[in-house]
Amino acid sequence: MSRRILHVVSNVAHFDDPSHPTGLWLSELTHAYDLFEERGFEQRIVSPKGGVSPLEPRALKWPLLDASAKAWLGDARRMALLSNTACPDEIDPADFDAIYFTGGHAVMWDFPDSTGLQRIARDIYESGGIVSAVCHGYCGLLNVRLSDGSLLVAGRRITGFSRREEVLAGVAKDMPYNAEEEMKRRGARYEKGFLPFAPNAVVDGRLVTGQNPASAKATAKRVSELL
Repeated sequence: MSRRILHVVSNVAHFDDPSHPTGLWLSELTHAYDLFEERGFEQRIVSPKGGVSPLEPRALKWPLLDASAKAWLGDARRMALLSNTACPDEIDPADFDAIYFTGGHAVMWDFPDSTGLQRIARDIYESGGIVSAVCHGYCGLLNVRLSDGSLLVAGRRITGFSRREEVLAGVAKDMPYNAEEEMKRRGARYEKGFLPFAPNAVVDGRLVTGQNPASAKATAKRVSELL
Protein backbone atom coordinates (compact mmCIF):
# COMPACT_ATOMS: atom_id res chain seq x y z
CA MET A 1 0.00 0.00 0.00
CA SER A 2 1.51 3.34 -1.07
CA ARG A 3 2.41 5.88 1.58
CA ARG A 4 0.93 9.37 1.21
CA ILE A 5 2.76 12.62 1.88
CA LEU A 6 1.27 16.12 2.18
CA HIS A 7 3.68 18.97 1.36
CA VAL A 8 2.96 22.44 2.74
CA VAL A 9 4.06 25.59 0.87
CA SER A 10 3.53 29.33 1.40
CA ASN A 11 1.28 31.84 -0.37
CA VAL A 12 3.35 34.86 0.72
CA ALA A 13 5.24 36.75 -2.01
CA HIS A 14 7.16 39.42 -0.08
CA PHE A 15 8.47 40.59 3.29
CA ASP A 16 6.66 43.38 5.17
CA ASP A 17 8.43 45.60 2.64
CA PRO A 18 6.63 44.82 -0.67
CA SER A 19 9.83 45.57 -2.58
CA HIS A 20 11.55 42.60 -0.88
CA PRO A 21 10.24 39.46 -2.62
CA THR A 22 10.23 36.01 -1.05
CA GLY A 23 8.36 32.73 -1.36
CA LEU A 24 8.94 28.97 -1.40
CA TRP A 25 12.59 27.91 -1.34
CA LEU A 26 12.09 25.57 -4.28
CA SER A 27 14.79 22.99 -3.57
CA GLU A 28 13.36 22.35 -0.11
CA LEU A 29 10.29 21.00 -1.87
CA THR A 30 11.95 19.33 -4.85
CA HIS A 31 14.58 17.38 -2.91
CA ALA A 32 11.89 15.81 -0.74
CA TYR A 33 9.32 15.38 -3.51
CA ASP A 34 11.82 13.68 -5.81
CA LEU A 35 12.99 11.30 -3.08
CA PHE A 36 9.44 10.37 -2.07
CA GLU A 37 8.55 9.87 -5.73
CA GLU A 38 11.46 7.46 -6.16
CA ARG A 39 9.99 5.39 -3.33
CA GLY A 40 6.57 5.32 -4.98
CA PHE A 41 4.81 7.51 -2.41
CA GLU A 42 1.70 9.47 -3.37
CA GLN A 43 2.02 13.22 -2.85
CA ARG A 44 -0.08 16.36 -2.73
CA ILE A 45 0.67 20.02 -2.07
CA VAL A 46 -1.35 22.34 0.19
CA SER A 47 -0.94 25.99 1.21
CA PRO A 48 -2.67 28.15 3.84
CA LYS A 49 -4.98 29.78 1.26
CA GLY A 50 -4.68 27.41 -1.69
CA GLY A 51 -3.75 28.52 -5.19
CA VAL A 52 -0.38 29.94 -6.19
CA SER A 53 2.78 29.46 -4.19
CA PRO A 54 5.33 32.17 -5.15
CA LEU A 55 9.01 31.24 -5.43
CA GLU A 56 11.91 32.77 -3.50
CA PRO A 57 14.04 34.56 -6.15
CA ARG A 58 17.33 33.99 -4.33
CA ALA A 59 16.84 30.22 -4.52
CA LEU A 60 16.54 30.39 -8.31
CA LYS A 61 20.05 31.71 -8.90
CA TRP A 62 23.46 30.05 -9.07
CA PRO A 63 24.83 28.42 -6.97
CA LEU A 64 21.60 27.76 -5.04
CA LEU A 65 19.62 26.56 -8.08
CA ASP A 66 20.62 22.90 -8.25
CA ALA A 67 19.69 20.17 -10.73
CA SER A 68 16.55 19.14 -8.87
CA ALA A 69 15.07 22.64 -8.71
CA LYS A 70 16.16 23.41 -12.27
CA ALA A 71 14.38 20.29 -13.53
CA TRP A 72 11.17 21.43 -11.84
CA LEU A 73 11.40 24.89 -13.38
CA GLY A 74 11.64 23.27 -16.81
CA ASP A 75 8.69 20.93 -16.23
CA ALA A 76 5.32 22.59 -16.87
CA ARG A 77 3.44 19.72 -15.21
CA ARG A 78 5.38 20.07 -11.97
CA MET A 79 5.18 23.87 -11.96
CA ALA A 80 1.41 23.57 -12.37
CA LEU A 81 1.37 21.86 -8.97
CA LEU A 82 2.59 25.14 -7.48
CA SER A 83 0.04 27.21 -9.36
CA ASN A 84 -2.92 25.29 -8.04
CA THR A 85 -2.21 24.09 -4.52
CA ALA A 86 -5.02 22.77 -2.35
CA CYS A 87 -6.40 24.77 0.56
CA PRO A 88 -6.65 23.12 4.01
CA ASP A 89 -10.43 22.66 3.83
CA GLU A 90 -9.92 20.39 0.82
CA ILE A 91 -7.62 18.07 2.76
CA ASP A 92 -8.69 15.05 4.80
CA PRO A 93 -5.82 14.31 7.20
CA ALA A 94 -6.87 10.64 7.26
CA ASP A 95 -5.62 10.40 3.66
CA PHE A 96 -1.99 11.05 4.65
CA ASP A 97 0.78 9.25 6.51
CA ALA A 98 3.05 12.29 6.84
CA ILE A 99 3.07 16.06 6.50
CA TYR A 100 6.17 17.97 5.38
CA PHE A 101 6.36 21.74 5.95
CA THR A 102 8.70 23.38 3.42
CA GLY A 103 10.52 26.65 4.06
CA GLY A 104 11.60 29.97 2.66
CA HIS A 105 11.19 33.14 4.73
CA ALA A 106 7.64 33.51 3.39
CA VAL A 107 6.31 30.83 5.72
CA MET A 108 7.13 32.97 8.75
CA TRP A 109 4.11 35.09 7.85
CA ASP A 110 1.43 32.57 6.91
CA PHE A 111 2.27 29.22 8.54
CA PRO A 112 2.09 29.90 12.31
CA ASP A 113 -1.50 31.14 12.52
CA SER A 114 -3.13 28.89 9.92
CA THR A 115 -5.71 26.97 11.93
CA GLY A 116 -6.30 24.75 8.90
CA LEU A 117 -2.68 23.62 8.81
CA GLN A 118 -2.66 23.18 12.59
CA ARG A 119 -5.70 20.90 12.36
CA ILE A 120 -4.14 18.77 9.63
CA ALA A 121 -0.80 18.41 11.44
CA ARG A 122 -2.51 17.51 14.72
CA ASP A 123 -4.78 14.92 13.14
CA ILE A 124 -1.96 13.27 11.17
CA TYR A 125 0.21 13.09 14.28
CA GLU A 126 -2.53 11.77 16.54
CA SER A 127 -3.38 9.13 13.96
CA GLY A 128 0.16 7.75 14.19
CA GLY A 129 1.57 9.71 11.24
CA ILE A 130 4.74 11.75 10.89
CA VAL A 131 5.04 15.52 11.23
CA SER A 132 8.12 16.97 9.55
CA ALA A 133 9.53 20.35 8.56
CA VAL A 134 12.66 21.78 6.99
CA CYS A 135 14.33 25.15 7.53
CA HIS A 136 11.74 27.90 8.21
CA GLY A 137 9.04 25.28 7.80
CA TYR A 138 9.26 24.69 11.53
CA CYS A 139 7.35 27.95 11.94
CA GLY A 140 4.33 25.90 10.94
CA LEU A 141 4.78 23.84 14.11
CA LEU A 142 4.95 26.76 16.55
CA ASN A 143 1.25 26.79 17.43
CA VAL A 144 0.15 23.22 16.73
CA ARG A 145 -1.71 21.92 19.78
CA LEU A 146 -2.71 18.33 20.38
CA SER A 147 -6.21 17.35 21.50
CA ASP A 148 -5.18 17.59 25.16
CA GLY A 149 -4.21 21.24 24.66
CA SER A 150 -0.46 20.68 24.85
CA LEU A 151 1.90 22.09 22.22
CA LEU A 152 3.24 19.49 19.81
CA VAL A 153 6.78 20.86 20.12
CA ALA A 154 6.91 21.16 23.93
CA GLY A 155 9.72 19.04 25.33
CA ARG A 156 10.65 17.75 21.90
CA ARG A 157 14.03 17.82 20.17
CA ILE A 158 13.70 20.05 17.12
CA THR A 159 15.77 22.06 14.66
CA GLY A 160 15.15 24.68 12.02
CA PHE A 161 16.81 27.74 10.52
CA SER A 162 18.89 29.22 13.33
CA ARG A 163 19.19 32.84 14.35
CA ARG A 164 22.90 32.62 13.54
CA GLU A 165 22.08 31.57 9.98
CA GLU A 166 19.52 34.38 9.78
CA VAL A 167 22.26 36.87 10.70
CA LEU A 168 24.80 35.35 8.30
CA ALA A 169 22.20 35.49 5.52
CA GLY A 170 21.90 39.23 6.15
CA VAL A 171 18.14 39.24 6.72
CA ALA A 172 17.73 38.96 10.49
CA LYS A 173 16.62 42.58 10.82
CA ASP A 174 13.81 42.01 8.31
CA MET A 175 12.26 39.03 10.09
CA PRO A 176 8.88 39.41 11.84
CA TYR A 177 10.20 37.40 14.82
CA ASN A 178 13.08 35.22 15.97
CA ALA A 179 11.91 31.71 15.07
CA GLU A 180 14.57 29.94 17.11
CA GLU A 181 13.62 31.87 20.24
CA GLU A 182 9.91 31.37 19.63
CA MET A 183 10.52 27.61 19.51
CA LYS A 184 12.40 27.72 22.79
CA ARG A 185 9.63 29.81 24.37
CA ARG A 186 7.20 27.01 23.58
CA GLY A 187 9.35 24.53 25.43
CA ALA A 188 11.01 22.92 22.42
CA ARG A 189 14.50 21.50 22.92
CA TYR A 190 15.97 23.40 19.99
CA GLU A 191 19.33 22.25 18.66
CA LYS A 192 21.51 23.15 15.69
CA GLY A 193 24.55 21.80 13.92
CA PHE A 194 28.05 23.09 14.65
CA LEU A 195 28.44 24.45 11.12
CA PRO A 196 25.84 26.89 9.73
CA PHE A 197 24.16 25.98 6.42
CA ALA A 198 25.38 22.36 6.67
CA PRO A 199 22.91 19.44 6.51
CA ASN A 200 21.38 18.59 9.87
CA ALA A 201 18.25 16.57 10.59
CA VAL A 202 16.78 15.75 14.00
CA VAL A 203 14.38 12.89 14.75
CA ASP A 204 12.29 12.76 17.92
CA GLY A 205 9.84 9.92 17.60
CA ARG A 206 7.46 10.84 14.77
CA LEU A 207 8.66 14.46 14.67
CA VAL A 208 11.35 15.05 12.03
CA THR A 209 12.98 18.43 11.36
CA GLY A 210 15.80 19.75 9.18
CA GLN A 211 17.82 22.87 9.92
CA ASN A 212 18.28 24.62 6.57
CA PRO A 213 17.87 24.25 2.79
CA ALA A 214 20.79 21.80 2.65
CA SER A 215 18.89 19.54 5.06
CA ALA A 216 15.85 18.85 2.86
CA LYS A 217 17.11 15.57 1.45
CA ALA A 218 18.30 14.32 4.84
CA THR A 219 14.94 15.22 6.36
CA ALA A 220 13.04 13.39 3.63
CA LYS A 221 15.26 10.33 4.09
CA ARG A 222 14.46 10.23 7.80
CA VAL A 223 10.76 10.50 7.05
CA SER A 224 11.05 7.68 4.49
CA GLU A 225 12.84 5.48 7.00
CA LEU A 226 10.08 5.98 9.56
CA LEU A 227 7.41 5.21 6.97
